[in-house]
Amino acid sequence: MTNPNHIILYVADIATSQAFYADLLGRQPLESSPGFALFVLNGEVLLGLWRLDAVEPRAEQTGGGAEIAFQVAEDRDVDTMAADWTARGIRILQPPQKMDFGYTFTGADPDGHRLRVYALTPMD
Repeated sequence: MTNPNHIILYVADIATSQAFYADLLGRQPLESSPGFALFVLNGEVLLGLWRLDAVEPRAEQTGGGAEIAFQVAEDRDVDTMAADWTARGIRILQPPQKMDFGYTFTGADPDGHRLRVYALTPMD
């Protein structure tokens, strides 16, 4: 069995996206070139940023078709991150609100990739 461990986002501008994710994640990329940047998210999961016009085979779609989700411990952490992201100028697509699975909000990176922050609702 294989274990997926690498997320790749297609981006218009590596420098812009690299700066966005370095600031958001609080770390610099493991590697970077004019067409690609690679971040370590945790010990085994990587986030690659690949310049759209360099992707092979050619890709047609960029952001909006999927989400990267960040789980936090409590509802107040969702509110704290929403305020932080708003202060950073990150576009908020969905303000903090209760949903079936928990409390959440959604933002977008410079290419429109959706970024969801959530705290699960405890099950009884």
